[in-house]
Amino acid sequence: MSSETKSRVMIVDGMALLFRAFYATSYGGYIRKTKAGLPTNAVYGFLQYFFDAVSTFEPSHVVCCWDMGKGTFRTEKYDGYKSNRIEAPLELIPQFDLVKEVVAELGVPNIGLAGYEADDCIGTLAACYGGESEVYILTGDHDMLQLVTDNVKVVIMKKGRSNYKVYDPAELLEEKGLTPSQVIDLKGFMGDTSDNYPGVKGIGEKTALKLVTEYGNVEGVIENLHLLPKGVRAKIEADLDMLHLSRELAEIRCDVPVVCTLTECLWELQRENAVRKFQELEFGSLIHLVGPVEDKRGIVQIELGDLG
Repeated sequence: MSSETKSRVMIVDGMALLFRAFYATSYGGYIRKTKAGLPTNAVYGFLQYFFDAVSTFEPSHVVCCWDMGKGTFRTEKYDGYKSNRIEAPLELIPQFDLVKEVVAELGVPNIGLAGYEADDCIGTLAACYGGESEVYILTGDHDMLQLVTDNVKVVIMKKGRSNYKVYDPAELLEEKGLTPSQVIDLKGFMGDTSDNYPGVKGIGEKTALKLVTEYGNVEGVIENLHLLPKGVRAKIEADLDMLHLSRELAEIRCDVPVVCTLTECLWELQRENAVRKFQELEFGSLIHLVGPVEDKRGIVQIELGDLG
């Protein structure tokens, strides 16, 4: 496949977009709802983020990945994993299923698998597509940087719409001084307060970064323990099991049994279905995002007035 015809797949981290959209549109206390009282603010914001990214990166294929419940192989390995997470706001809960309905109406596949996180589905699909396509992973999660390759770019959403940082291996090395695999080793040492696994007690990001960049990876550090300052060596020796477990928890799986072919995720916006769903949810002010709809009589211009 030539560079001119090489497909570009955008893999959307659905949970990252949905949570970002919910908090971005509810911080003032107002929650957008339909006339029937159904909360829709997160879905509304999700669509704005989604179409902005589609416009910016112009993918030929799009797929969206989701978490499928709290229990995963990581919680089986470490019962404290993500145990610090608060429950989702009540107004957000009905929007988990609703956003998937909307995504499906756009013509985009929803991918998720019980027992795994969305991250693992993303990693698996990125590895699958990366051999023959350009891949852009749309997320706000810096853990995804471990998935960067020459063909897989990680797009970190920054504050506000149309504000992205795109990482390839060169950019990751220049900005953070790390290779993709070292992102995992770094988390092994420093842990992750958001996901609630500790790493090596007493080792923070600065020391972890120094260890990883100087000795390459966890194994390199362990082989050279005798060269480390006594205090650092003692901390690692006391927490070797947790070091290995933390690295295991940090690593995104790329062998999850999920499949979505390029044919299945070809980006062909289902305009009529999208307009119908937008009208149902009183998203009239977003209909311009999908453009005009063609029917048997020709081109029909959609009214752009807000319906709710």
